[in-house]
Amino acid sequence: MLADNLVIGGMVAFSTVDYPQHLATTLFLQGCPWRCHYCHNPHLIPQHSDHDNVTWQKVCQHLEGRRNLLDAVVFSGGEPTTQKALLPALQQTREMGFKNALHTGAPKLSLLKPLLPWLDWVGLDIKAMPTGYEAVTTTRRSGLESWAAIAELQQAGVDFECRMTWHRALHSWEQVVSIGELLSLRGVSKFAVQVARGEQMLNQAIGDGRVCAEDKRLVCEALESSFDVFEMRS
Repeated sequence: MLADNLVIGGMVAFSTVDYPQHLATTLFLQGCPWRCHYCHNPHLIPQHSDHDNVTWQKVCQHLEGRRNLLDAVVFSGGEPTTQKALLPALQQTREMGFKNALHTGAPKLSLLKPLLPWLDWVGLDIKAMPTGYEAVTTTRRSGLESWAAIAELQQAGVDFECRMTWHRALHSWEQVVSIGELLSLRGVSKFAVQVARGEQMLNQAIGDGRVCAEDKRLVCEALESSFDVFEMRS
């Protein structure tokens, strides 16, 4: 499988938010096995190639022209691990001198493990407690491998943060605290809670997901001391 086969739904040429403390180009890869109610990139769920997509050749041209300006390439999605061409793409960007970052929900460990030697940082999306994923992803038995990815990342020595999207219709503030407490028990040192974006969602019927200031305060008060880095992101 060649990197040229990577199906890219979009690109941000310069990003300061997708890989903490790094200037990166972010690629949004198409395809995802889940159907999370609050997904704000539903156009990336189907994996298809058309004339509007960004080609890998164009990405490489962009990166070649920005050596010593960019630090890294972030592979986001969708769910990037579902594409077989991701591994050769990671190998190629590493050979070009860039760090590699990945945003993933880790739906299957068998897809994540071969990538680990080529990754410098991972943003691991945690959807719910290990047995509570179906309510978010609409996919049965979708959480156990995602949580198991924590130990895989730790064993591989890959820097990572766990993050979760908080939608008020899917998580109470008490449930968010429970998730954070379990992550802390698993040895996670960095955790970010991201409030769901209401402007576009796969399932608009669940509402805009806004969380009140008091609930945010309660979560921060309960979890700030449990992690080296804890963030509440709006």
